[in-house]
Amino acid sequence: MTGGSVGKQVILFLCEHNAGRSQLASALMAHRTNDRFEVRSAGTDPSEQVSEAVAASLGELGIDISGRIPRRVTEADLREADLVVTMKPGLRLPATPAGRLVGWSFPDPLGWDIDGVRPLRDQIDAAVQELASQL
Repeated sequence: MTGGSVGKQVILFLCEHNAGRSQLASALMAHRTNDRFEVRSAGTDPSEQVSEAVAASLGELGIDISGRIPRRVTEADLREADLVVTMKPGLRLPATPAGRLVGWSFPDPLGWDIDGVRPLRDQIDAAVQELASQL
């Protein structure tokens, strides 16, 4: 294990803006695994705020991310993570991850309304649950 609080594995979800895909994945992973892991998210070029439609779609599942602020991935994030999941191909990371790297490909929900985000949320939720079953 690379690093986490109280012996928990650290899972880091990365996307470009840290406003949509990585927020969905991290919130769903924490929710679906009852906080069994230390779940983090970050972006390579973070937005100023989390997508309102993304937050609302998670709210429908009883998950509140209203206090989250997108943040830039750091070398420390990549060093501390046991598992790094990129949400799109070709992300330029500031360092090589110390842990295992998994690449997913999901569309960026930038500018989408909640009706557009729901199917993406459900696809990411299925991927998260599959990943959690393997850990």
